[in-house]
Amino acid sequence: MTGNTDVVVIGGGYAGVMAANRLTQRDDVTVTLINPRPAFVERIRLQQLVGGSDDAVVDYPDVLGEAVRLVVDTVIDIDAAGRSVTLATGATIGYDYLIYAVGSGSADPGVPGAAEFAYPIASLEEAQRLRPVVDAAPTMAPVTVVGAGPTGIETAAELAEEGHTVTLVCGEVLGPYLHPKGRRSVAKRLAKLGVTVLEGPDTEVTAVTRDAVQLSGGRELPSTVTIWTAGFGVPDLAARSGLSTDALGRLLTDETLTSVDDVRIVAAGDSAAPSDLPFRMSCQAATRIGAHAADTVLARIAGEQPGPINLGFFGQCISLGRRAGIFQFASKDDTANRFYLGGRPGAKLKEFVCKHTLKHLADEARKPGSLTWVKDDERQELLRAKRGEAPATAERAA
Repeated sequence: MTGNTDVVVIGGGYAGVMAANRLTQRDDVTVTLINPRPAFVERIRLQQLVGGSDDAVVDYPDVLGEAVRLVVDTVIDIDAAGRSVTLATGATIGYDYLIYAVGSGSADPGVPGAAEFAYPIASLEEAQRLRPVVDAAPTMAPVTVVGAGPTGIETAAELAEEGHTVTLVCGEVLGPYLHPKGRRSVAKRLAKLGVTVLEGPDTEVTAVTRDAVQLSGGRELPSTVTIWTAGFGVPDLAARSGLSTDALGRLLTDETLTSVDDVRIVAAGDSAAPSDLPFRMSCQAATRIGAHAADTVLARIAGEQPGPINLGFFGQCISLGRRAGIFQFASKDDTANRFYLGGRPGAKLKEFVCKHTLKHLADEARKPGSLTWVKDDERQELLRAKRGEAPATAERAA
């Protein structure tokens, strides 16, 4: 491709910012980042916003390259044939390549009363709406957190540490990702903070009212404030624009992160479903997927064939209030193992990860192309199994 190339990135979260910064490696590429907010949101600190220890917001100049043009607006339609996006203000922006990095948010609870009486916490606005509600609640008023993943655990711990009376409703098991050893460590810390943890088959929420939560086992929990952290969804922009998505609404792509419908559209972060086998939603994955999305676009601009994504993991970190945490180590394929770091060291490592994630973005803004990451060659075997193909080892043996 000759001349200047216009690349539009939709979404200014971890994946979008990383992709936009990395694209500035070439002087002949104009990068436009479209985001509905004028500041970067640290989603991994939203529970701290609710607890009052952080505002979870960072100025874009601290993480976004100077060469990236920021447009504060919301994309309401993608015209793949015309290579343009329509904004909520009515304006249109054309592109040569588009990176779809709209991220994730709260999912429809699908539980009677939850949408009316429970407070989600997946976005900045949701967390900001919840904080004064929590502040206004008497200390001994029952607070119920629904959801046993990292967000639920972290929110329960933050509020309990602030003196609130908290019940964490797991639905099934506390911290499904965690190894049993790590799970026991988390349970011990939550108990020390005074959090009542309800897990098992009778703890699925069946209804939410203004002042109570009903469980599948027939139990009713008094609840002055109910916080919903169970599950994430993705915006329906891709589906509304006629692009192929998975059941959750993530953009379907090949292993280079290129849309199965259009070679000019590449996905990144939580809203990407490569080979209909998406990675775990996390900022750890989002930054790396964002970088690879940029590499795919840069390869196509250079007239080269982009390579498949190769992404390995190293674990999951969870804060347990401001004075404790856990880092659950994992194999490269994102399977938790028996090793973990808990207590105060776990809290320090969690804080290091939060700060270092921003540093990755800032470093990429300063020196685009600098991010490297852990690889995992086992993904190709997973893809073979999904397609019903023989393992590569068997083929070699044959």
